[in-house]
Amino acid sequence: MSATNTYTVTGMTCGHCVASVKEEIGKLEGVTGVDVDLVAGGESKVQVTSAAPLPVEKVRDAVDEAGYQLA
Repeated sequence: MSATNTYTVTGMTCGHCVASVKEEIGKLEGVTGVDVDLVAGGESKVQVTSAAPLPVEKVRDAVDEAGYQLA
């Protein structure tokens, strides 16, 4: 059973930001897809699809590693 969750990420401003966030979240075990709706300088929506629900702490750590913040 797959799970899809949407998170709000702040601090992203460009395509490079999106790529960084997608790469870090994509490294999490079970993640099968990451889609980002970029709002430059605002609150971007990040939709994560995974094989099973992910602990929000793991997503927060991945976003932090990319250099941004989960709102």
